[in-house]
Amino acid sequence: MSRGTNTRFADLFALTGWSKGELARLVNRRGAAAGQQQLSTDTSRVRRWIERGEIPRDPVPRVLAALFTERLGRVVTTEDLGFQRQRHTGSGGAAQAASDVPSPYPQPERTAEDLTEFTGMDLMLNRRGMMSASTALLAGAAIAGPLHDWMAGSDSAVAADGPTSGAILRSPMAAALPASDFYEAGPVGLDEVEALESSVTVFRAWDASRGGGLQRKAVVGQLNEVGGMLTFHHPEPLARRLWAVAANLSVLAGWMSHDVGLEPTAQRYFVMAARSAREAGDKPRAGEALSRAARQMVHLNRPGDALDLMRVAETGSGERNLPRTRAMLRTVEAWAHASMGHSQATRRTLGEAEDLFAQDQNDPGPSWLQFFDRADLHGMEALSYRTLAAHDPSAAQLAQYHAKQALELRGEGRDRSKLFDYLSMASACYIADRPEEATFYAKEALASTREMSSLRTWDRLKGMYELTGRYEQIDDVKQLRAEIRKAVPVSERSRPQSI
Repeated sequence: MSRGTNTRFADLFALTGWSKGELARLVNRRGAAAGQQQLSTDTSRVRRWIERGEIPRDPVPRVLAALFTERLGRVVTTEDLGFQRQRHTGSGGAAQAASDVPSPYPQPERTAEDLTEFTGMDLMLNRRGMMSASTALLAGAAIAGPLHDWMAGSDSAVAADGPTSGAILRSPMAAALPASDFYEAGPVGLDEVEALESSVTVFRAWDASRGGGLQRKAVVGQLNEVGGMLTFHHPEPLARRLWAVAANLSVLAGWMSHDVGLEPTAQRYFVMAARSAREAGDKPRAGEALSRAARQMVHLNRPGDALDLMRVAETGSGERNLPRTRAMLRTVEAWAHASMGHSQATRRTLGEAEDLFAQDQNDPGPSWLQFFDRADLHGMEALSYRTLAAHDPSAAQLAQYHAKQALELRGEGRDRSKLFDYLSMASACYIADRPEEATFYAKEALASTREMSSLRTWDRLKGMYELTGRYEQIDDVKQLRAEIRKAVPVSERSRPQSI
């Protein structure tokens, strides 16, 4: 039975530049190299995949995903190719494509398979030095919409609906890598889960200290391993903790990907983090994952999408959650408002964040929340007011105040955050017509940027660089501008917004 044109496959196929015959030969060659001698793909089969929407049998979808990933230089999964997995209906047992059965909540085995497949392809690209960021981002509403009902629901409803029974079956589609690269994980015990939880703390500290570029591959590899573990049955308490590890690692993988400019990849990890948090029954963790996706949107000048994400993130952050969690979410919302020039909304929302943070009873909370301390509160306020100052210069003074507070409070190991504080302070001073003071902080920022494996820091530095143009007649500023231009990495100079 024809399913109609597979537009996803057709669009990606057009980007490769292959002919149908070339693709058929590549599939057979890759399959033979992986020990799959029985593959006999030909031009007519490729045509049926495109024009009739036929879904080839395993392992062909995985072979195709690997080929497209290598050709396009970005992660391409079997789902991206329009090869939706088949599931059986509860009554008649007939198979239906996943896309034909609307469900905002993929089953846990599907989430585990997606984690394993995506991270596997990401690792393959990383190994071969082919990473690219050529795909488009989803809209905020498209990410947050499917999570809204769960975030807004009661805890009892989540418990009844949540997929935390641990009854996860191994599926042949969980093999993410080409057969030659495939490594099969197994079930784990309490000691292994505790070790994984400890590794998250180490990875998080690395990221905060030197940026995401150096350790991203290690985090993705660990997440790939956890995804494989989650395709096996575990007791419910252990399964919840494993899903929580998956959520934490997915957020880190997303944040590190965002830090090095792999924006679509980062967004996919944030979505996986929210889905993993749902499997763990952890609404606050899902909300924080959505807030990371929102921060990415603001950075990319899409504040409206960020607010869509934050509305859902805050829906699941009711009175029962820690005030500090809610304060953190308010600061992200305020930054989005500031980016849109909403002065009153920015000031009101940051005031709410301060009030909520003041209610904190020194409860350390979950590990992911411990990084949002008083220094981070001031840092986000400085960033928000500095952003608002581009629309309302009177906000520059507040940005300077909070940046100074953040710099005084930053502890050891928070080098990237301290760098952003320098940039907020320098930018605010330039806007406030204080170029001498601004240049001092700008030089501190430049020195720190050189030591950071983070393209995001160069993006922020460029924003400050633009503010120096009106003071170029001052010798110190002229010299600073020359130093910044000289320091920009070669890879950065070809980017659209390069200096």
